[in-house]
Amino acid sequence: MATRRTDYAVIGAGVLGCQITREILARAPEADVVLVERDAIGSGATRRSAGLHFPRGASPRVRRMAAYSQRWYADLRAARPEVPIHRLPMTVLAPEPDRIRLLRAYLPEAKLRPATELPAAVRQLPEGMAAWEGDGCQYADVHTLTQLLARDLRRAAEFREGVEVTAVTPEADGVRLALGTGDTLVAGHTVLAPGPWLAAPAWRDLLAPLGARVKKVVALHIEVPPGPDDRAIVFQEEDAFLLPYHERGHWLFSYTCQEWDVDPDTVPAALTPADRDAALATLRRYAPQLVGHCASGRVFCDAYGPDHEPLIRAVTEDRRVVFAGAANGSGYRLAPAMAAAAVDLLPLPSQRKDAA
Repeated sequence: MATRRTDYAVIGAGVLGCQITREILARAPEADVVLVERDAIGSGATRRSAGLHFPRGASPRVRRMAAYSQRWYADLRAARPEVPIHRLPMTVLAPEPDRIRLLRAYLPEAKLRPATELPAAVRQLPEGMAAWEGDGCQYADVHTLTQLLARDLRRAAEFREGVEVTAVTPEADGVRLALGTGDTLVAGHTVLAPGPWLAAPAWRDLLAPLGARVKKVVALHIEVPPGPDDRAIVFQEEDAFLLPYHERGHWLFSYTCQEWDVDPDTVPAALTPADRDAALATLRRYAPQLVGHCASGRVFCDAYGPDHEPLIRAVTEDRRVVFAGAANGSGYRLAPAMAAAAVDLLPLPSQRKDAA
């Protein structure tokens, strides 16, 4: 069995882990980085992500992170037109008196203004509700984007896929990672980006004080082809959205499920009647014509912070182990800012301090 030494180990090769690796190498191109993934790249929450980005945040910190990430994705798309990131117009539905609160939550780039007409998918607006149009919305095929990021990273970083980390042990000169292959990795510093696998034995005790929890996430696939002019529809009050998945040929309806403390290794992948009924209760208020087309969907889970903000923290006294995650269902949306904030905690020259 071999022992390998490296400057930095990143655990978790989802969209966030790949962006953290990219950020390390952008700041320190000569760094030795090993990215370890228990499954295939992007096979966890990343593979099931809706990939919707809209320019808002519930707190000043999250708004800063959303603004940073929006710029990052716009720059990436400008430099790499082939990346699967697609701009999309947006309509926000919210109670009429919420105008001031909406303007505070959404970034200036959103340019929220009263809608001149309802989106075609919305057949009725409940009493007291109003519609606003906005800019700055996009969605991505997050799994494919992560694969593209990983392909580029392989030139400079070492990937270990299908390799489980069985123990994380801080030592005087680094962090010793025991691997399921029997090998050992000794890293100067380690970043944990495990997605919803917060309770993995290797780091369960390190992360427990953070107070993060894992929640079930459900989205319905609406088997109706979206039209070329269809837009994302955000239900502000319900924390839900309708996404015209043009590249897949159907709509996606994501709503807030309140089933907590689930296990990503055992959460059922199939929809239940309760899942669908809960989603349809919201959809029926606005787009009853779509209810009969909700025959399929996706189920998984995600990690949430106790104050509904992403967690980026050193979790050992020597600060050699950093956790980045619990993005509250916004892992793709905030990943660039989270990656920058995580790397700010590592002993690297830092050029970007505005992410968090």
